[in-house]
Amino acid sequence: MMRTDNAIHVEELTYAYARGVLALDRVSFGVAGGECVGLVGPNGAGKTTLFLCLAGVYGRRDGTVRVAGLDPGRKEDRRQLPAHVGIVFQDSDDQLFNATVFDDVAFGPLNLGLPPVEVRHRVAEALDRVGLRGFEQRVPFHLSGGEKRRVALAGVLAMRPEVLLLDEPSIHLDPRGRREFIRLIQGLEGTRLIASHDLELILETSQRCLVLDRGRVIAEGPARQLLADAALMEAHGLEVPYSLR
Repeated sequence: MMRTDNAIHVEELTYAYARGVLALDRVSFGVAGGECVGLVGPNGAGKTTLFLCLAGVYGRRDGTVRVAGLDPGRKEDRRQLPAHVGIVFQDSDDQLFNATVFDDVAFGPLNLGLPPVEVRHRVAEALDRVGLRGFEQRVPFHLSGGEKRRVALAGVLAMRPEVLLLDEPSIHLDPRGRREFIRLIQGLEGTRLIASHDLELILETSQRCLVLDRGRVIAEGPARQLLADAALMEAHGLEVPYSLR
């Protein structure tokens, strides 16, 4: 039986888009506090939709969902989610909208109503954690793809969330930026759920993973075991990572 005290608890989650298009079909899984779990599957599998349900962006759905003890479907709980759950989107430009890096990273803490001294402390702490100390007055849209991804992550870390959702964290990064971001993920604390087509990244960051396809959890278990299963990978639009061949 799945533990209900997990940091992420999902049971029979079903979500349909307009016109009845089913995106998630009775999805069930759990992620323990402090665990890092990979989420893999082909395009259109429902990974981003799942993240948006967990983050409370999609509030209306069927099934049971608890993230950091909160129900993203309840309006009262949804207001508390930003202080407990952080999401880093595929496209960093979706999260960067202020004139300076400082303003972008400070946006969340300011909306928590924290005093200016605490906001400045959190911004400095978050930028230091992602290796961007001294970037406070830089213009976000003038940064490289890897730097933008770090600023987006810093904005989430400044909220000090218990649960972190990372959607395709290595997309659009060059090899150096990818390696640096993997090391950054490895050094993070708290509960992490990582959706990615980069299966080598999943191997380097996650002990366990879920395979999602057509809105359903097809398999879950040790990452190295699942990702080495050639028949499973081929059946669901994936390939065995090179390091496991």
